[in-house]
Amino acid sequence: MPAHSSYPPSGPALERSLGKSIGRLRAFVEQSGEAALLAQKTLKTLFSTRLEASALIQQVEQLGVRSLAIAAATAVFVGIVMTIQFAVSVEKYGATYTLGRVIALSEARELAPSLTSLVVGTRIAAGMTAEIGSMAVTEQIDAIRALGADPIRKLVVPRLVAATMIMPLIAVLAFVLGIFSAMVVANVSYGLPAKFFISSALDALTLRDYLSGLSKTPFFGFLVALLGCYYGLHTHGGTEGVGRATTQSVVVVSIAILVADALLTQIFVAL
Repeated sequence: MPAHSSYPPSGPALERSLGKSIGRLRAFVEQSGEAALLAQKTLKTLFSTRLEASALIQQVEQLGVRSLAIAAATAVFVGIVMTIQFAVSVEKYGATYTLGRVIALSEARELAPSLTSLVVGTRIAAGMTAEIGSMAVTEQIDAIRALGADPIRKLVVPRLVAATMIMPLIAVLAFVLGIFSAMVVANVSYGLPAKFFISSALDALTLRDYLSGLSKTPFFGFLVALLGCYYGLHTHGGTEGVGRATTQSVVVVSIAILVADALLTQIFVAL
């Protein structure tokens, strides 16, 4: 029997593999540059023209109000799970009284702003990409240009401003619900008085702890709207293209939020 070779591919196979890797790298660089140009045009349009209040209100309702349910569910169940996990660890050492402090710091610094932005952001980005992508494949965006209007002003600017505005508000809601659900679990399951839980949580928190997490959310909202609109504007290939662009936007937005979270956390810790 011929022996199976464990050596890496060589010759034509290696060239094809390298060609695919170089092609992916080139596509990533091109998409990053196009997204940066879209951000530049959007900011220039935002500060050089008047923002339509009706379009902004519509986007705040669509992106913010309709995301409250998933944000609330995420915050509540994350608070429950984290309380149980921490309680299992600290109960062995008789340190259940520290639950309020640990949960409050975790929620304020990371869980409420970052995890909620990740869940809500992917939902928002998918909706933006699908909506704008459907307009792109049906040539509605070309019709906007033909009528002399700017698609960036009509489609991108209201969504970007709305997403940047609502992310901090959703993070505040997530923090409150996460602390409340953790307090209920600590009281019911571990006998920790609710008043003591809240007082210890407030004693452990400082304004810097809270702002270090909350300050990241506008950047998350900006990235979510920018990438969601970018993939929507570059959609092609009919209904299959809309589905493909939506999937790509969800994946890229998730990675972008995680990378931005790591960078912003390092910056805020160093301040």
